[in-house]
Amino acid sequence: MNWISLTDIAQLDSITKTSFDTPQVIFKHSTRCSISSMALNRLEREEAPTNTDFYYLDLIKHRDISNAIAEKFNVYHESPQILVIKNGECIYDESHQGINMGEITDQVA
Repeated sequence: MNWISLTDIAQLDSITKTSFDTPQVIFKHSTRCSISSMALNRLEREEAPTNTDFYYLDLIKHRDISNAIAEKFNVYHESPQILVIKNGECIYDESHQGINMGEITDQVA
């Protein structure tokens, strides 16, 4: 899995713009949460779709970005959380044990 670190709020504009050509996935990870670590491990064990960019957000370090994501894409903040962005909108979000690569793959197809 080739994660792109999401460390700057300005990246959200780039993610939105790029999503019109390439699906974008954001994984919001709490480094203090065992459930979040399990979700991350599940994702990394599966084969990721090649037509998609995957962003990793450490929401403990970057809570401001997490809050901006919730506002920009009109989703309720959860942790862990996965969002699929296509055509400038969040078309799918899931949290906790619901996070799995199969669902993500279905959404970006």
